This record gives sequence, C-alpha cells and structure tokens, in this order.
Amino acid sequence: MSTYRGSSHSPASRNSGTVYTDFDLDEGHIQSIPSNLSYRDDNNNYNVDEDDGKDNNIDLAILSNSKKEMTLPKQDYPRFFLLVLLYFIQGIPIGLAFGSVPFLLKSNKLTYSQVGLFSLATYPYSLKLLWSPIVDSCYVTTVGKRRSWIIPIQCISGFSLIYLGSTIDSWISDNDLILQNLTVLSFSFFFLILLCATQDIAVDGWALTILSKNALSYASTAQTIGLNTGYFVSFTIFLAFNSQDFVNKYFRTIPKDYGFVSLGQYMVLSGILYLAITIFIVIFIPENPKFTTQDSVKYNLEYDTSDCDDDSISTVYSKMFKVLKLKNIQTFIILHLVSKIAFQANEAATNLKLLDKGFSREDLAITVLIDFPFEIIFGYYAARWSNTNEPLKPWMYGYLGRIIAAILGQILVYSFPENGKVNTPYFIFVVLQHLMSSFMSTIQFVSICAFHTNIADPLIGGTYMTTLNTLSNLGGQWPKIIVLSLIDKFSKSICINPNLDQSSPIDQTNPFLKEKFYSCYSNDMKALCIENGGSCVPVKDGYYTANIICIVLGLILYFGWIRKTAKYLESLPIGSWRVKEKGVRNGIRSHLPL
Repeated sequence: MSTYRGSSHSPASRNSGTVYTDFDLDEGHIQSIPSNLSYRDDNNNYNVDEDDGKDNNIDLAILSNSKKEMTLPKQDYPRFFLLVLLYFIQGIPIGLAFGSVPFLLKSNKLTYSQVGLFSLATYPYSLKLLWSPIVDSCYVTTVGKRRSWIIPIQCISGFSLIYLGSTIDSWISDNDLILQNLTVLSFSFFFLILLCATQDIAVDGWALTILSKNALSYASTAQTIGLNTGYFVSFTIFLAFNSQDFVNKYFRTIPKDYGFVSLGQYMVLSGILYLAITIFIVIFIPENPKFTTQDSVKYNLEYDTSDCDDDSISTVYSKMFKVLKLKNIQTFIILHLVSKIAFQANEAATNLKLLDKGFSREDLAITVLIDFPFEIIFGYYAARWSNTNEPLKPWMYGYLGRIIAAILGQILVYSFPENGKVNTPYFIFVVLQHLMSSFMSTIQFVSICAFHTNIADPLIGGTYMTTLNTLSNLGGQWPKIIVLSLIDKFSKSICINPNLDQSSPIDQTNPFLKEKFYSCYSNDMKALCIENGGSCVPVKDGYYTANIICIVLGLILYFGWIRKTAKYLESLPIGSWRVKEKGVRNGIRSHLPL
C-alpha cells in the first residue's frame, strides 16, 4: 500500500491533520482515508484537545467547521493536477503488471504456476517499507528532498519502458518464446514496479509540501483519481484496443489479425509520457511552491513535514522496530498475513479460468469498465460506514462477503456455457459476481485503513502507518503464488487417441497409457501428445479444489480465530498501541493519547 509518511513528530504539532492514502494492490483499487483532526481516548471517544488548541492558537470554531467549508483553493488547481498526473503515470506500469500482462500470458496457455511466477514482479509494492526510510532521509539539497528522487526515478522508468517496449513484442509473440523469456519478463516488470514504489514514496511526501495547508486533504483525492485512472487505462482500455476481435467488431469494416496497439507500442508511448512529464517538472516545478499569506494562516494549523527529532535512516528504522515489538502489533500482523487466504483462488484465478474456458478479453474488459464507477461509489459509502468506533465490524462483514463472492466465482466457472458462447444472462452473472467481490473488498480495505488511522501513534504516524499497510499488502501477496501452484498440482489432463471410440479418457485401451506424455497438463507434455497424434483432454480442474480449500480454510480461520481476535484488537484502549521512547518534554515522551 502506498502510505504517506510525512507527519510531524513534534509535540507542538500533535493536532496536525495528517492524511494517509493507500493503494491496495491485492484488491486492485485505490481508496483514501483522511485522519480526523482529533484524537481517540481510552474509551474510543473522539475529542479535540482544547489545551493544545490554545497552545497552538487554533481557532476551534474554524476547526469544527472545516469539514463543511473546506474546498480546493483555486491557487492549488495546478499543483493538484500535477499530483494527479504523477499518480496517473505511476498507475500505468501497475495496471500492466497487475492486470494486462497476466491476462496476455494466460491467453497464450501458460500454466497457473507460470503466471504465479510472474506475480512475483508485484512484490516491491508490498516490501517498500524496507527502503522508504532511505527515500525520506537521503536527498540532494540543491535539487530538493522529493525532486531528488522523482526526477531520476521517472527518467529511469521512462527509458526502461521505451527499451522494454521495443523488445517485448518479440518476447511474447508465441508460447515457446514466452516460456523462454518468462524469467526475464518477470524481472523486467519487477524492476518497473520497484521504480513505481519508490516514486510513490517520494510523491506521497511531496504532496504535503506542494499543496497549501487548506488543500492537504485533497492529496488523497489526487492519488485516488490518478492511480485508478492509470490502472484503468493500462488494464481495461489497453486490453480492449489490443484485442483484434474487439477492434474488428466495433471499429473496422475489414477485419485484421491484430488490434490497434500492441503491448510494445503502448509501453513506448508510456515511456515518452514519463519523460515529457519529468522534463516539465525539471523546468517549471520547484520543490517548494510559494503560498499567499492569506492561504497560509486561514486555519492556522501547524503542519510541518519535517521531523523536529533526528530524521536519519537509523532513527526511522529504530522507530519501525519499536512498533513491531508491541504484542498487539504482532497479533495484528498475524491477522493481516492470514486474513486474505480465503479468497485467493477466486481473486487470483477466476478471471484467468474464464479466459481459459473461452471468455473473451474484450468482454472481460467491458466487465471491468462497468465495475470501475461502482468502485468509486462503493468507496464513498464504505468510508461512511467505517467512520464509527468499531471500524473492524464492517471489515468482518466484508470478509464473509468475499467468501460468498468466492463461492459465486466457483459457480460462475462451473456454469460456463459448453458451446463457448457467452449469452446475456451469463454475462450479467459475471458482472454481478465482479461487483459483489469488488464491493466487499472495498469495505474491507476502507475499514482496515480506518483502523490503521485510529491506532497509529501521531508522534511516529508515518512510520507506524507504513509498517501496518506494507504488512497488510504482503498478506494479500504471499498466498497468491502458492494458490496458483496448487491449481496446477490438482489439475489433470490425459492424452487420448481422438480417432478411437473410448468410453472414457482413462480407458485401459488408451494407446498412450504408458507414454510419458500420457499425463499432458504441462505445456511440453501437451505438445508431445499432439505431435504423436493424440489429443490432450482435461479430466480434472484444480481450480475447483484450490478454491474450496481456500474457502474452507478461510471459514475455519474466521470462526476459530479471526473474528474473536478482530473484536479483541478493536476493544483495546488506544494506549495499548503506543510505544514509549525518550523525548524532549520532561525527559520522557510517552506515545499516549494526545
């Protein structure tokens, strides 16, 4: 997840209106959770510290009305759209790695284990906690704290996209070449996502200084719009215009055997866009834009993005480890790591299995197109639902809802038309199952983000949030490759002679019974079967077994441990989530409710 680290560590700025934004890669959508300008006491009640308000000259009347009256100032329009643009180009490689490329690979009949190997390319977003302190602490003063990272990272990203775009079409032109180049392809996208994750850390931090104080809450809005749009363009729109069937059906009078744009062409255009935006930043965008006096004092909130304490790499890592030593955090980490097992088969493989059975890429793109506006609406209502003293309650409902969506996914795949022709009722079923899964995952995502915001220590809020959100992302990533491998392990295909009338594919009269390619599920054995005049017939689909295992395991975990653990964590007083360290006030700075 993408987490904003720029909260003030100073006791004098404890009412700072920190905004945390998150990109849930596992769910494939972006939402934003702004923290309130308040604190939560041991009884889970929200209050404004009036003494601190007086100490910091905060006009409480203005503060209480800020939610109703705050709008994006006109002078922030250019900077807001710049942030949208930066998040948009970040979403382009993400949409390819998490959406389009796995579908292209599966369309070329790769196994699920091989697609799972490519999914390792998405791990940098789940591990960026490891190097985010370096991005926050190391920079060239003359260039600027954030520009020192954004400019070179985007240049490298742009040239990498152009280079890969010039060669990738030859890597994936047929199934044999894909298998030969799969490792190189996975490493290439791993490198691209690594660059995106690093740029994300820098852009999240820049948002707090490039926007005026009155517009800080719009940083999360910029991320939501930018990343969602970039992901949408690289996944839905690209797949549609890459499909020859879609283009021939809607745009051509004379059919051709290719779409409007290949993967390589799209990546080259994206690389050029990266470089153009980077040049614009170098020439026109300073590290710290000037603000008018009226703007800077309108709410008179102290929002300092620099730490008053030592901001060295070792200090930030030290804070991170102090958080991880808390017993409640350790329990919460385990909850994160096991709470997404139940729906891994559904969310990682259902769409791929539909493609396997003959569901067209363009129909799938239309399904995602329909789903896109609903995700935005779902996010709004999920945020309202989670704005309670029990933010994990809707999370638990969402958990059960996603299990129901996984069951519907099982039915969806099983009921695929035998003739391969998708009729209107079935297509509506596909859309409804996607909406169900999307709605429930959005509820879970928004709820857990609200809980993270509630428990995060304001004095080390950025480090705290980054730690929690990275572990949450990892919980959705580590089971994926295992589940995809299990689908292959439980699947079985048999080589038969298509010219013989056999009562069943496993008939003892099968002439290929003792051949090494008799079991022909893998691509190489399937090729040998066909070369020897056979036909590879599936007799067992491992998707159903893997999905049932995930669902049953998820239900056992939920009713046996997850539900009671979530209720227990939710009931803890806020002080249970705080660490203690030496500070500047009376010799001890205790991270207790402020």
